[in-house]
Amino acid sequence: MSVLDELTRTIAERASADPSSSWTAKLLSKGPEKCAEKFGEEAVEAIIEAVKGNREGVISESADVMFHLLVMLQSQGVAFEDVLNELAQRQGISGIDEKAARPAS
Repeated sequence: MSVLDELTRTIAERASADPSSSWTAKLLSKGPEKCAEKFGEEAVEAIIEAVKGNREGVISESADVMFHLLVMLQSQGVAFEDVLNELAQRQGISGIDEKAARPAS
């Protein structure tokens, strides 16, 4: 089992935990919007560290981004496996071609 698989499983388990004893449960109890907001905050922090050229900061903040992405997915009822399947479908396709094939939003 990979670290991401294990983390995904742990987040799913914590979703039903007592929010007073679990950061994950507390965040999930605040709803999908708060989970998305927290993911965005962590992404911005990772960007700041990258712009500063702080390798260790990028590593640390990227771990936070990955964690909060998984929490956000959990809050939306989206399985991480679905994201991996989407990535697999995109393999071998130019990013330019993939974006052009998306429905207009």
